[in-house]
Amino acid sequence: MDPTVQRKLIEQVANAVVSHADELTTLDQAIGDGDHGLNMKRGATAILERLDDLAAMPLPDALKAMGQTLVMKVGGASGPLYGTLLMTLGKEMPIAPKQSDVVRAFGAAIAAVKKIGRSDVGQKTMLDVLAPVHVELAVEAPALLARVRQRGAASADATIPMKASKGRASFLGERSIGHMDPGARSSSLMIAAACTVMEE
Repeated sequence: MDPTVQRKLIEQVANAVVSHADELTTLDQAIGDGDHGLNMKRGATAILERLDDLAAMPLPDALKAMGQTLVMKVGGASGPLYGTLLMTLGKEMPIAPKQSDVVRAFGAAIAAVKKIGRSDVGQKTMLDVLAPVHVELAVEAPALLARVRQRGAASADATIPMKASKGRASFLGERSIGHMDPGARSSSLMIAAACTVMEE
């Protein structure tokens, strides 16, 4: 990937998290520990501090480095989950990926998140955005990036009527219904930011 594009991609995805930190905190206060926004902002800020180095690395190395940063800097479940997602993407992604490479790598990364989180689709987590987006990525059709962005946003919205059966929100039982999952929202924000940069 062109270093200029890679830099913008990393910068915009991280900034999407930073600029929505208060929203993510509010979502997490409703059904979790209330720290998702702060934790994710800490991780995103740490990545932005390494922006020059990350932009100069081959894409797989940059993904692995960002994943390691999140594991070290982000508290709660988010650090290990997002860190695992990015590190697995880095392991699986070639330096110059085609669409089929992205689909395969994303599938492997989702499987790794399921394993470390002992969770699956339908439990009101980030997986409820990642899995539908993975399906959309595999479709050979026009306007791929616009469709992926739309699928991510719609999938985050679809967590609102779900009853949580994983994580801190599961302790609330029926009371978790009616609230968007904060992990699903942060996933959709980052996916949307990545799509916007790639469109440009």
